[in-house]
Amino acid sequence: MLHVVQSTAHPESDAVLRSMFAARKSVFVDLLKWDVPVLDGRYEVDQFDDVHATYLILAEPDGTHLGSARLLPTTRPHILDSFYSGLCEEAPPRDAGTFEITRFCLDRRLNARERRQVRDTLVSALVDHALAAGITAYSAIAEMGWFQQILAFGWCCMPLGLPRIIDGTMLAALRIEITPETPGLLESGRATAAAPRVDRRIAA
Repeated sequence: MLHVVQSTAHPESDAVLRSMFAARKSVFVDLLKWDVPVLDGRYEVDQFDDVHATYLILAEPDGTHLGSARLLPTTRPHILDSFYSGLCEEAPPRDAGTFEITRFCLDRRLNARERRQVRDTLVSALVDHALAAGITAYSAIAEMGWFQQILAFGWCCMPLGLPRIIDGTMLAALRIEITPETPGLLESGRATAAAPRVDRRIAA
């Protein structure tokens, strides 16, 4: 089940949000060792989790988190322009039609097949939400492994500058254009990725 949640002043008060913040703590703090704030020892909540944030959350019917992403308006301070503007060759995107994707989180309980399914569903939900909300582009920051996956999805995606090593991790900033054609591009990209590979040595 997909939940599209506009944040409140007290995001820990909502059960679906609590499940998401707990999953973020498990992934970003416990697993990846990010140095980010933790609320009550259980929830990863930072200064951007405010009334301007929008959350797309995939959850079980009982509210158990599967995957989620946070969207930040680029007309306000956001992560790329506040902390990583050096990843952009020009000024970071800042306009009413562009939102920043942050905290893309897949639950640690998922196996590899489930992770791929939830990832693809969440990416499609981001596109559907953009088309419904008048969002024309997303910006994001990604480490290189994830960056390469994002580029391979099939949508119109471009780097905003050269990758850089920051705090020991190679990061890149990117922009994703969203148009009515984007859902079809994603479907084509998934079909190509799922196609069986032919051993050219045998085929020849």
